[in-house]
Amino acid sequence: MILIISIILYLLFKLQDLWYIYRVMSQIICIANQKGGVGKTTTAINLSAALAVSEKKTLLVDCDPQGNSTTGLGFNKAAMDKTLYHGLIGKSDADSLILNSDIDTLKIIPSRVELIGFEVEMMPKPNREIALKILLENLKTDFDYIILDCPPSLSLLTVNAMTAADAVLITLQCEFYALEGLGQLLQTIKRIKQRLNPKLAITGILLTMFDKRTNLSRQVAEDARKYFKHLVFKTTIPRNVRLGEAPSFGKPILLYDAMSTGAMSYFSLAKEILNSS
Repeated sequence: MILIISIILYLLFKLQDLWYIYRVMSQIICIANQKGGVGKTTTAINLSAALAVSEKKTLLVDCDPQGNSTTGLGFNKAAMDKTLYHGLIGKSDADSLILNSDIDTLKIIPSRVELIGFEVEMMPKPNREIALKILLENLKTDFDYIILDCPPSLSLLTVNAMTAADAVLITLQCEFYALEGLGQLLQTIKRIKQRLNPKLAITGILLTMFDKRTNLSRQVAEDARKYFKHLVFKTTIPRNVRLGEAPSFGKPILLYDAMSTGAMSYFSLAKEILNSS
């Protein structure tokens, strides 16, 4: 009897440990689309900020050599000693790359143009697809959400982001040819799921640049919901002047104009993601 009780207590303690680990592990969301100008970086910045002000410890990782997420949060790229590039090639650990933003619960790992060299330098290395996953491994217990802003291409950097992520958020602009190329992205996600990251899921498709005044926007939204059904977020991101202005001031929309329709939309998106977690 004593042996049985000891075994039960041991199992209970193990289950408690597993539950603790489950609770403190972050959710990693990769924001991707191989097309440029579809609201990907805008979404990365403002979703991260919305999650952060919702009292979730959030890390934004700028995986794009253009470094637009970095400048969009007000950082001077020229003044930096280390960026994501140095972490991916093994010259720096992840903790030393993290910078504080104007929101206490929002941090960023910055990027700039030297990140282009990552693909060339890593090409002959056997673990090139998991460099980002390895870099972020020790940060999973420090954040509730880690948001990865991918470059506008299906490159090695994008493969790294999808391999490190739990889920992909796809931005889909409400414009002509919006659905063109989406099939290629979905095939890439499928291949990565098969070869590198079996747990990878699609967290949702976000309709961006929506203009309710135009038939085209309404038609694209209707087609997306027809073909992808529950995968399409209820929230749509409108065309909004304030959203376009905010990056030039180095601020997320929530700090630039919290009452704008753009800010309200990203609050709504964050709420959807939090409710689905």
